[in-house]
Amino acid sequence: MSEEENIERDEEFDGKNNNSLENVIQVSGMYQEWFLDYASYVILERAVPHVYDGLKPVQRRILHSMKELDDGRYNKVANIIGNTMKFHPHGDTSIGDALVQLGQKDLLIDCQGNWGNIYTGDRAAAPRYIEARLTKFALEVAFNAKTTKWLASYDGRNKEPDTLPVKFPLLLAQGVEGIAVGLACKMLPHNFNELIDATINILKGKSFVLYPDFLTGGMADVSAYNEGLRGGRVKVRARIVQEDKKTLKITEIPFGTTTDKLIETIIKANSRGKIKIKKVEDNTAENVEILIHLAPGESPDKMIDALYAFTDCEVSISPNAGIIENDTPKFIGVNEMLKISTQRTLDLLKLELEIKQGELEEQWHFSSLEKIFIEHKIYVKLHGLGYEEAIELTHVLLKPYLKLLIRKITDDDIKRLLEIRMRRITKHDSEKADEKLLQLEDEIEKVKYNLLHLIDFTIDYFKELKKKYCTGRERKT
Repeated sequence: MSEEENIERDEEFDGKNNNSLENVIQVSGMYQEWFLDYASYVILERAVPHVYDGLKPVQRRILHSMKELDDGRYNKVANIIGNTMKFHPHGDTSIGDALVQLGQKDLLIDCQGNWGNIYTGDRAAAPRYIEARLTKFALEVAFNAKTTKWLASYDGRNKEPDTLPVKFPLLLAQGVEGIAVGLACKMLPHNFNELIDATINILKGKSFVLYPDFLTGGMADVSAYNEGLRGGRVKVRARIVQEDKKTLKITEIPFGTTTDKLIETIIKANSRGKIKIKKVEDNTAENVEILIHLAPGESPDKMIDALYAFTDCEVSISPNAGIIENDTPKFIGVNEMLKISTQRTLDLLKLELEIKQGELEEQWHFSSLEKIFIEHKIYVKLHGLGYEEAIELTHVLLKPYLKLLIRKITDDDIKRLLEIRMRRITKHDSEKADEKLLQLEDEIEKVKYNLLHLIDFTIDYFKELKKKYCTGRERKT
């Protein structure tokens, strides 16, 4: 091959190579664009709770689905999972696990059957065997279709709530843990009654302090809690009592551990020579009961200190208070979260009162209009007219009574009047109509009073919540 042919072939090869490079997408570009989209999705749509209702998307969809199915009776968990799949794009396993976790928190879901054991770590029975329904507390504080902002579900076939209109600091009561991409959150649970007391203090302009409280009980050192922000620490200890000189009994365990894991650390510490015991018995059922039989000559007091030092009878928990607000992840303390929750409740109660006022005023308006229409026999003058002519004449005939009403008369009002049946007209009782109007006026005045005294109304609302649901919710830790 001649030198000229070689040069021509090399130029042709270089041209083809350059064209192919133009079609190559650089991995760095893909990572920068696609990975950021994925990370944002996981943070906003899966792992981190919203500050307004304290729920992750899967939890919100479960509760919305349960409200949709609610008829006062228990539903099979398998049915709840199936119904939730209309809203949740991540399959039945994630829904089932999230539902069991919600149920074990003993606040929003009334459980029936084997829902697992938070002490031993035993799993719940299969979804086809266990049942659930919303608690009365959940129905009272978490739902109101009139104050809910609705979004299309992932496939566009259904509507789901943007956030539930929760009128309670649910996030702080339940706690939550989530791992996203490059971000994690760990909110510790707080005591139901203490949260209500702190909320009332906020509404009264007083100071308050919040510390975590765990369903598993135990004892906690919260001196370094730091409002649940990153860098804070909570030390939690099991409750150990001396049965006799040779036996110790664990009756409460630290948050985040189980009896199996705790016993495993005790056995490991014994095999390493850190403690000396004969055997460990786990009698845990409804309550925790772990018996530790000491080796001969061992001091019970020293053994208790050794158990705290060398086993999971004492654990250190690192909180990391992260939430979503305005589609943005934020790290704020529990005190600030409670203030946001309190303002949210205030706004929701105000909105509910305004909606109720509007509905009552509409009832009063039409009841007054109906009374005028019947008692002044306006319907008689419409005999023989066409529909449009009847509407036009009714407007004219009602004009002198406009000053007695709270708003202008619309065509829709007239159409409703024309739909009144003769039987109802002949049975009209003027005294009963007046009584109904007076009752509506009283209700409207009460709503207006509550709107003018919204802080007091909200304080009474929380006091009533505490009165209804405080039983059995005393501090455990």
